[in-house]
Amino acid sequence: MSTPSSEPHPKAGTLVSRWHPEDPAFWAASGRRVANRNLAISIPALLLAFAIWMMFSAVAVSLPQIGFKFSTNQLFWLTALPGFLGATLRIFYSFVVPLVGGRRWTAISTASLLIPAVWIGFAVQDPATPYWQFVAIAILCGLGGGNFASSMSNISFFFPRAKQGYALGMNAGLGNVGVSVTQFVIPLVISAGIFGPLLGGSQLTASGHQVYLQNAGFVWVPFIVLCSIAAWFGMNDLTAARSSFTEQASIFGRKHNWLMCWLYTGTFGSFIGFSAGFPLLIKTQFPGVNVMEFAFLGPLVGALARSGGGWLADKMGGAALTFWVFLLMIVGVVGVLHFLPHHGVPGRFYGFLGCFMALFVLTGVGNASTFRMIPVIFRTLHDRLSAGLDDAGRQLAARQAGVESAAVIGFSSAIAAYGAFFIPKSYGSSIALTGGPEMALYGFMAFYFSCLLITWWWYFRRGAEMPC
Repeated sequence: MSTPSSEPHPKAGTLVSRWHPEDPAFWAASGRRVANRNLAISIPALLLAFAIWMMFSAVAVSLPQIGFKFSTNQLFWLTALPGFLGATLRIFYSFVVPLVGGRRWTAISTASLLIPAVWIGFAVQDPATPYWQFVAIAILCGLGGGNFASSMSNISFFFPRAKQGYALGMNAGLGNVGVSVTQFVIPLVISAGIFGPLLGGSQLTASGHQVYLQNAGFVWVPFIVLCSIAAWFGMNDLTAARSSFTEQASIFGRKHNWLMCWLYTGTFGSFIGFSAGFPLLIKTQFPGVNVMEFAFLGPLVGALARSGGGWLADKMGGAALTFWVFLLMIVGVVGVLHFLPHHGVPGRFYGFLGCFMALFVLTGVGNASTFRMIPVIFRTLHDRLSAGLDDAGRQLAARQAGVESAAVIGFSSAIAAYGAFFIPKSYGSSIALTGGPEMALYGFMAFYFSCLLITWWWYFRRGAEMPC
């Protein structure tokens, strides 16, 4: 009979029936290579998902320049709607990998991104395209937002617990770079006819410049096709990741599922919401600034901070790092408020930009630290519940801890993703009602304070119920 460490190296594109990442011999012999190959394919697929999800954050600012008569509030709606559908889809995507398989679902969900990418390429070429079509495309961009939950859930099964902070940080952090990539690439590709006359001619801006806004969608198509094929033929499905919805649904009775949803909304919800609303916020508060020269910087530093934050959380502890993140985020929002224009006094853009860069970095670190907390919390919980059981009972408890951790990672990312809707919409509503975004920012501060208290009470203080 073969032992875990003596099993053959699983081939790409196959169903892996035995997976033992906690066994050092198995991990060294074949597990590490398989896990890293799946991670290497997952990262660019997730990057593209984020690029499509946040596409309107870069497109919306250009629509009025080529003749679309949309109001500021309508433009904020277009940047917010992808967040709403993306968050809602994540609720379902959270549970789909154990039902369908990570390889299959990564390929299918990545291929689905072709729909909004192609549609927007045609819609922007005609200024008579009605607003409802852009609303429909914005909603379909939410398909990219849903992919995060399934991607993170899938990767969590491949790595041992000691490596999950690193693996999830790399997958999410480099995947999050897609937000920055879309805000950096789109202004470049719309300035030139890179596809020639094949996919349409140029549009003329009010200032007389030629742009090719259709490239904002078409540029992603070949990469989406390549990543879909790579996922189908290069990734693996794990039988160890298979579980019923009933097994996963046990998280809805776990208090710590809901607490981690709240905390992750404070970190990832802020990151994705700030990313979606940042370009239009700059445009409304500092109209003399070239928005797209700076918009991509925040998502970039936040995504890179998440990659490093996973390593830091493994070393420092998730709860301690999360506590300091929320404390500093409150300080960061105070700084943003200080540098905004108010009462007829011009704002100071570079102070505003610096404070927002700090907020993006903190959200990235917090994204990693909160996800580092989840496996520790549920492993500890099931260790306590299985105390006194025999070896078979403890093994069953360890498996259920993995199932619940993956489900919470996916579900909390779903709830947090509503930040991509509420933050830009909060800016729009605050500006419409009061003339500025200050009321929205005060609301964010109050929310971060609640996150600080939750982290301290349940996870960080001496004698906390679930130290992690």
